[in-house]
Amino acid sequence: MGLPTWRHERGGFTLLAVLAAAAVLVPLLNLAVPPGSVLHVPDYTVTLLGKYLCYALAAVALDLVWGYCGILSLGHGAFFALGGYAMGMYLMRQIGERGVYGNALLPDFMVFLNWQELPWYWHGFDHFAFALLMVVLVPGALAFAFGYLAFRSRVSGVYLSIITQALTFALMLAFFRNDMGFGGNNGLTDFKELLGFDLQAPATRAGLFVISALALAGGYLLARAVVRSRAGHVLIAVRDAESRTRFLGYRVEHYKLAVFVLSAVLTGIAGALYVPQVGIINPGEFAPLNSIEMVVWVALGGRGTLYGAALGAGVVNYLKTVLTGALPEVWLFFLGGLFMLVTVALPRGLVGLRARRRSAA
Repeated sequence: MGLPTWRHERGGFTLLAVLAAAAVLVPLLNLAVPPGSVLHVPDYTVTLLGKYLCYALAAVALDLVWGYCGILSLGHGAFFALGGYAMGMYLMRQIGERGVYGNALLPDFMVFLNWQELPWYWHGFDHFAFALLMVVLVPGALAFAFGYLAFRSRVSGVYLSIITQALTFALMLAFFRNDMGFGGNNGLTDFKELLGFDLQAPATRAGLFVISALALAGGYLLARAVVRSRAGHVLIAVRDAESRTRFLGYRVEHYKLAVFVLSAVLTGIAGALYVPQVGIINPGEFAPLNSIEMVVWVALGGRGTLYGAALGAGVVNYLKTVLTGALPEVWLFFLGGLFMLVTVALPRGLVGLRARRRSAA
């Protein structure tokens, strides 16, 4: 499935070149160019572009399992949110006495709800290294547990998609509960600093943008290395003919589980980078609609290309920014229409459309 190899290589090179240029130019135009200049990039735009990069990393991760292994996950929003919550817990612990209630040990929402002590699962999040470990470990462990049971039972197709959606919906309901200790409906917010750097400072925002660009480049290169390896060829065989691949002696469930866990970890990292840039994480990030939007990103950009998924994430979220600002009630209808358009008229997405036009010429 997909385009010829040389086109994949050129598309991936273009993505990396754009990321390299953006990582240099955007912070430079934000910090070094005066605000009155036409070339100045506002702080808001830096944050917005950083969000797009996080979404693009999540899209690449989803494309890895859907485009190359045929696993249509409608629950990747859960991994994104879990990575975000792990980072949010660290950021909450850094507030200390600067919170509204001045409690050095308990976050404000726990003081408000009359919690007497910090829950055991919050311990350790005052250390950045521990938080980074949880960003990787929590989404990865959930993906491993879920994938082990599902793939061993040979659950696939639409049944697997429905179960993944049920998983993220169940987590959303759980995190909405105040007694879970994650801020309930309001989530975690009012972050102050990250590793001693003020999160509201333009230099910090620019730094987070650069880190997000590097993370997307690294995630793309890692995913590319996987799909080009021997294991990647097996994944494509599983996608195209799972029963035949199993008949040839391959432990299909092992390959599916490994790539599913890797995809979840990359998505969790995307969520962790997202939270300090937007300044909040709440149970709404678990909403099934978020996971469905990720599928639309990948489908629009071009499934089975990796770089197309990043392109789709950027295009859809830019359109979302414009439409929700001008006509917010239209967005969901537009998203549904976009998905139908891609399914009917653009089965290979924007990347495939461009290739088809070149072939016709």
